[in-house]
This record gives sequence, structure tokens and C-alpha cells, in this order.
Amino acid sequence: MYPYSRLLYKLCQTYGLKFESKDLIIIFCQSKYGEEKMKKRKLGNSSLEVSAIGLGCMGMSYAYEETPDKKEMIFLIRKAVEQGVTFFDTAEMYGPFTNEELLGEALAPFREQVVIATKFGIKMKDGTQTQDSRPEQIRKSVDGSLKRLNTSVIDLYYQHRVDTNVPIEEVAGAIKDLIREGKIKHWGLSEAGAKTIRRAHAVQPVTAVQSEYSLWWRRPEDEIIPTLEELGIGLVPFSPLGKGFLTGTFNKESKFGKSDFRSIVPRFNPDALEANQVLIDLLKNAAVKKNATPGQIAIAWILAQRPWIVPIPGTTKLHRLEENIGAANVTLSSDELSNINSALEKIKVVGNRYPDELEKRTGL
Repeated sequence: MYPYSRLLYKLCQTYGLKFESKDLIIIFCQSKYGEEKMKKRKLGNSSLEVSAIGLGCMGMSYAYEETPDKKEMIFLIRKAVEQGVTFFDTAEMYGPFTNEELLGEALAPFREQVVIATKFGIKMKDGTQTQDSRPEQIRKSVDGSLKRLNTSVIDLYYQHRVDTNVPIEEVAGAIKDLIREGKIKHWGLSEAGAKTIRRAHAVQPVTAVQSEYSLWWRRPEDEIIPTLEELGIGLVPFSPLGKGFLTGTFNKESKFGKSDFRSIVPRFNPDALEANQVLIDLLKNAAVKKNATPGQIAIAWILAQRPWIVPIPGTTKLHRLEENIGAANVTLSSDELSNINSALEKIKVVGNRYPDELEKRTGL
């Protein structure tokens, strides 16, 4: 599939060039000699067309142990645009605020070429996350996001988490007004339950729902995906690589600093990391057959589920960006998908995806 892989590997050996693994050579070849440009997808029945794979930008400013250099992240974002990515995800909560500012600066030269998604509804109060989706707060949030993103309109505006103190009909009504005023083009919900999605959609059509979805978190298949299919709404999976686990780079010896979100996630404790290596074995076996990487198989599996699903893997590293983009050119046959799914049915994933307090805020 990638004829330059073997040649480049030999050249590297000849000239003493060092790579961390052969996977990087595959990624390089996919980037430099990819068979086609990034494919496009439409989110549900809407007119919103985006690259088949987007870029989640949270980790560039928030949630992990070290905040990367801003100039390096601007370079990475612009490199993504160069390689065909048109869909970028952020939120006012990330930083807070600094992630939106980063995207506003990085994407300014390409604003007409890209789709920016951001989120409202979560703020920090006394060091704790709280939901606030009152209509007056939504107005404050959208004006702040427009300024930080250096744009006159937001392409896709999500409610970050459902606020049980504000009826979703009021939220949808406020969004409807903002669309009428030209401040946003489309709206969506994040980690909402099926009933809430239906109620919101009845007031103002929902373009996309963002939810965690991956080989190790498949709960959306029970209710969310059938609901979205019925209503013509797109799905935007975040953490399609299981917060990095599905790349195969972690094991029971892996350590996470206190400021790294994964340090409080049950699935990243040593026992769970060891028990869940069976998933990595599955991905590695599939990857060898496709001349791909485990992470690319994980993303390709998601892309194969529905044509209106657009994953947004995040990264702060150029080689991972290129690896993730390369997944768009990895096609899994029906037999290959069947084999993966059959193997998944025999695997019990160990550990919760969130601490209890955070999980309680989802599916509402």
C-alpha cells in the first residue's frame, strides 16, 4: 500500500538516521506519498462538510501534565490545515479561554477554509467545574468566544454538558436566536442523552453530537447512534484513541503526573492498563496486516461505522498528527471489521472511563 516504506527504511539504515520505530517510517510515507487527499464528510443531514478526521485541540492548552510551547502548537495546527484537516475543536473551558485564543491566532490565515467548533456551558467556580447554560450566560459565552477565536461567526457551537437547572428547550431557543443573528451557523450537544437530544432537536435542529466513542467505549451504540441516525445528526467522537491508550504506547509501568487528567481516570491505573493490553494485541495484529499502526486501525474502525461520523483525535506531536491523518487512507474490509468486532465481543474492558463525579454529568 505504501511502496516507499521499505526504500526509506533502507535509506535510513544506510545514512545512520534514527527513528523511534518502523511505525514512524510508515507514517512519513503516508504523509509524503499518500494516495489521495483528505476525504470529506457531512455531519448528518446538515450542509456542514468537514474533513473525515478533525483535530481536537484541548491538550494543547489543558488537561495534560505540561502545556506545550504556543509557537509549536500554532505550527502543528497550520500543518494540519496543510495536510487537509478542516475541522478544529476547542472550548471556552479549555485553559480556560487560552485554547480558543490559540486557535484564533493559528487559524486566522485560513479562516475561510476551516470549520471551528467550540463549546459553552462549563465554568470554573472555586476550583470546581459547574454547568451554566442560562440564556444570558450563553450570550456572554458566545461573544467571548467570537473575540478569542478572532472570527465573526462560530461554525459549530456545542453545549459542553447538559445543565439540569435549565430546560434544554430554553437552551435551544437561545441558540436559535444566535443563529438568526448570524453569530453561529450550527449547534450541537456534548455527552447528552437520547431524550435530551430529541427535545433539543425539536426546537432547533441539531447538527452534531459530540461523545466519547472508541474501541474501548462503545456505549453510544446502544441509544445515541440509533437516535442520531433517525434524526439525521452527525456524531463527533472525542478520545477516539482512548486518551492515547489505543496507540499502544502505555503499559502498567506508565506514570501520569498530578496535572495529567489520566491520573484520576480508573482505566489508567496500573491494573487496568495491564488487563486492557488485550485490546492493543488485537490492534497490533490488525495493523501488521494493513501496513498501518494500532492507532490508525482504531480510527479506521470508527470511520467504518457510519459515513456521518467524524472523529477528532487530539495530539501535540507532529508525527502523531501525521499518523492520525493517515488513518483516512486505511480501509477495513467487511471481513476485517467482522473479525475485529468478533474479537471485541470476547474482551471485557477493565476500569471506568471517568471518575464517578464526572460520569454523572454525562448521558443526561
